[in-house]
Amino acid sequence: MPTNPNALESAALTGDEVCAVRETTCCIVGGGPAGVMLGYLLARRGVPVLVLESHKDFDRDFRGDTIQPSTLEVLDQLGLADRMLETIPHGQIRGLKVTTPTGDLTLADISRLQTKYPYIATLPQAQFLEFLVEEARQFPSFGLVMGANVQRLVQEEGAVRGIRYRGQDNGWHEVRAALTVAADGRFSKIRGLAGLEPVKTAPPMDVAWFRLPRRPDDPRDLGSLAIHNGHFAVVLERAEEWQVGYVILKGSFQQLRGGGLERLHRSFAELVPWLADRVELLTDWKQVAVLSVESSRLTRWHEPGLLLIGDAAHVMSPVGGVGINVAIQDAVEAANLLAAPLQEDRLQEQDLAAVQARREWPVRVIQGFQERMQKIIVAQALQSGKPFRLPLLLRVLLRLPILRNIPARMIAFGARRVRVEEPSPR
Repeated sequence: MPTNPNALESAALTGDEVCAVRETTCCIVGGGPAGVMLGYLLARRGVPVLVLESHKDFDRDFRGDTIQPSTLEVLDQLGLADRMLETIPHGQIRGLKVTTPTGDLTLADISRLQTKYPYIATLPQAQFLEFLVEEARQFPSFGLVMGANVQRLVQEEGAVRGIRYRGQDNGWHEVRAALTVAADGRFSKIRGLAGLEPVKTAPPMDVAWFRLPRRPDDPRDLGSLAIHNGHFAVVLERAEEWQVGYVILKGSFQQLRGGGLERLHRSFAELVPWLADRVELLTDWKQVAVLSVESSRLTRWHEPGLLLIGDAAHVMSPVGGVGINVAIQDAVEAANLLAAPLQEDRLQEQDLAAVQARREWPVRVIQGFQERMQKIIVAQALQSGKPFRLPLLLRVLLRLPILRNIPARMIAFGARRVRVEEPSPR
């Protein structure tokens, strides 16, 4: 295999079309957190890797901007965390509080956890990806192609041997690889091309996201869940603004929109009175982005020559804001298990199965935790006319010193902490 994943190897005729062909060891489809992190970790180990991203740049709006302590610890292990935090303006969330008319209760206190980074960092995902890519480019075996619209799998003798994509020149390009990794998100093209169908559940909610400006005298280090009279909003601190998730019943966004922005203004002002003086800055529905919430998981994350990770393998609910971090944990474990087989040209499907075996249980635990939180909080919070109150068992749990850190640990680290495994000396 070539050491430079960007090297043009040959040109093949495909019908009447000329197809530029590249060879590499690992082709990663999707330049999100999982794909870029996996590319970084493999290139760091000297594995030739090519990351393909369908967009022409990272300069677009993301809603998943929370970096949990688990990811910060991984970045710290790589010597990147402090530099990233110094470089990119960010907010910090040290606790998640439930606010209701009957009082407040701390749902998760991240600051109590034993970690170098006892907070959730909120920073623009686009800048996070750009930072990781610049670091990855220090390794000669790392390559990235932007504007690569993957359309086909290359399959031979029952195994995936690469992909074909249309580039920014609108021409066909082919990448041949020992391993193709689908890290292309919840609407994964590769998953569809491989004929893999996830088992889906539909949590009883959607989320309308918008942002409001921060002011110097606003609360700091805040993440809050505000619940009142059948309405529910999540407020998260960012560097210069508040990121707001206005939670609604599944499929009810058009009904919300039909009531007009004024109705949204009034409802949100009742929910979060200290932001009432600026909610009217929402003057157009174009400022509101709706997320259709779902949760799903593949029963099988791999085929010969193909591995799926991140949202391509399992879509996480937004509860806890853990999606990026679960995906990065997938990337870390995939690199831990696959770097040596890829380096030594001995990759087998059982190596891919080992990635699923290591990651499937933690994903199931987190999805179970999210489902439970949805039933305890979301379903009740959206019932109009009924005063909201956390179940007695949860209120007791959150006051017991031995047990009260469980929600915080699940949000911060998931079911299992992960570390980058260094190769053993030969």
